[in-house]
Amino acid sequence: MKLGYTLWGMPDVPVGESIPRLAAMGYQGVELSVLPRWNTSLERLGPAERRLLRSVVATQGLELTAISAHGSLLDPVRHDDAAWRLRGAVDLAAELDPTRPPVVVTGSGGTPEQWDAVKQQLVDEFSTHCTYAGERGVTIAIEPHVGAAIDEPHEMRWLIERVPGLRINGDYSHFLGLGLSVADSMAPLTPWIVHTHVKGTRGRWPDHEFLTPGEDDFDYAAYLRAIRDAGYAGFSTVEVSVMVQRRPGYDPFAHARLGYHTLAAAFERAGIARA
Repeated sequence: MKLGYTLWGMPDVPVGESIPRLAAMGYQGVELSVLPRWNTSLERLGPAERRLLRSVVATQGLELTAISAHGSLLDPVRHDDAAWRLRGAVDLAAELDPTRPPVVVTGSGGTPEQWDAVKQQLVDEFSTHCTYAGERGVTIAIEPHVGAAIDEPHEMRWLIERVPGLRINGDYSHFLGLGLSVADSMAPLTPWIVHTHVKGTRGRWPDHEFLTPGEDDFDYAAYLRAIRDAGYAGFSTVEVSVMVQRRPGYDPFAHARLGYHTLAAAFERAGIARA
C-alpha cells in the first residue's frame, strides 16, 4: 500500500510548485482534478501544460494515481459537460501514462431518493463510458458519496455487477458519515476498489463535517489494517475537502503536511510497509 495526495486540495497552486513540495514531504503519488475550478482543468491543459505535468511527475519520482472528473450524468442540464469531461479525463489518462494509466474517478450524481428511478440510466451511461475507457486501457471508478444516488455499498455493488470494467474509488469518510463500519462498507467492496481517498468525518450526514486527517481522533491505523486484511493494496490518498478549503486563511500545504504525518504514522502503527 502507498500514500498519495489529491491535488483536489490545491486548486490554485501550479503543479510546478505543488508536486515537488508534496514529493519532499514524502508522498508517493498524486491525483489530478480536471474540473473547471482547478488549474489542471481540461480547459487549461493544453499541449505545453501536459508536457510540464508529465515532466514534473517523472522528475519527482511520483506516480500519477488518479484523475478526478466528478460530474453528474443524471443531470439533463449538465449531462453533456459531464460526459465530455469524463471522456476527456480518459483520454488524458491514456496520454499521460500509456503503460499504467491513472484511474479516472467520478460519481453517480443524483440524490439518494432517486436511486430506484435512475439506476438503469446509470447502467446505460457507464456501460458506454467504460467501453470507451477500456478500449484505451483506462479504468473508470465511481466514488459512493453522501447525498448522491449511490451512497451505500449495496447500490455500488448492484451497479458494478451490471457494468463490465467499472470499478470503485473507496472513500470511507462517506460511509462513516452514514454511520457504517469499515467491515460493512469498504471490506465487501474491496475486490472492486482500485483507489481510495482518506479524510476525516465529524457527525452524520447531512449534518456532517469533513476534516483533514489529523484534525480528528479516528483510528487510521485500524482502518488501514482493515482494508489491507480485506485485500486492498493500492494507494491511500489524502483528500482535503472543499469544506476545509472554504475556511478563512486555508493553507493547502499545512493541511497536506498534517495529512501526510497523520497517515505516515498510521502506516507505521499498523505495521504496513509503504511499498
